[in-house]
Amino acid sequence: MKLIILAAGYATRLHPLTLTRPKPLLEVAGRPMVEHVLDHLIGVPGLTDVTVISNEKFYGHFQAWAKTYSTGNPCPPIHVLSDGTMDQEDRLGAIGDLVFALKTQSVDEDVIVVAGDNLFSQDLTAFAEFCLQKKQPVLGVYDVGRLEYTKKYSEVHTDMEGQITSFEEKPKQPNTTVIGIALYYYPRETLQVIKDYVAKGNNADQPGRLIQWLYPRMPVYTWTLPGLWYDIGSKETLEEANRIFADM
Repeated sequence: MKLIILAAGYATRLHPLTLTRPKPLLEVAGRPMVEHVLDHLIGVPGLTDVTVISNEKFYGHFQAWAKTYSTGNPCPPIHVLSDGTMDQEDRLGAIGDLVFALKTQSVDEDVIVVAGDNLFSQDLTAFAEFCLQKKQPVLGVYDVGRLEYTKKYSEVHTDMEGQITSFEEKPKQPNTTVIGIALYYYPRETLQVIKDYVAKGNNADQPGRLIQWLYPRMPVYTWTLPGLWYDIGSKETLEEANRIFADM
């Protein structure tokens, strides 16, 4: 199984912090946030390697970080890819970057995909175990507690077995506080379907759009994230995450 970390965005809402450093390498509790992500996924059974997808602007930053992290931490090989973009206007988008990685590395195995700016407070080995049991696409979900917060993310409804029955990206009038987060599992058999999604001109930016397109075509299951989850999208959430994770 391969772990793919999406880290090619430009994080304009965090300027000027992200003018000279990529968001996943901003520190939370004294460590780059991508390290918090990796810490909770390195123990996944059968993990063969890790791929970090960067843009060209910050490619060198991630290469330097990967070398340092690999030296001090026992983990599978870390590969850094550049998607070749230099600014917000020519970015490939999250799904576009995923397809870029799949093609560039000729991936032919199950993949876990996670955003490099999502922080988790607990180990995610159970997520991988659930995925391997289902052998169908799986979306991580989280209860944000307030309908107002759901509007910023995606609204997810499931049946009794956890299979998605409806999914809406950034709903205007949500009726659940359960949202999809940037944590995905795609079995090897679905990788060509993902490539076809982009090839047909569908939205390649927001990763939730792929789930929205996928669930009516095949079973897509959900896994409820335990503990805390932070999506670092603003200076306020970055400051809050620093306070919370410093006490862990």
